[in-house]
Amino acid sequence: MSMQNELNTITSTMNEIAERITRLVETEGTHMDGDVYTELVAAERTVGALLRRLNRVAGRVT
Repeated sequence: MSMQNELNTITSTMNEIAERITRLVETEGTHMDGDVYTELVAAERTVGALLRRLNRVAGRVT
């Protein structure tokens, strides 16, 4: 598998994870313990930052 294909696969998987975390925060957030909610929001932000970096790297690979 080429590096570009591998990066695309990883990015796609991370997008799915990001969507799942966001959905969990948005639908269950009001029912969660405050600490759990805070950690999930932090995870959501971290995954978003990771996706931005992966997209930058994928854009540089030829």
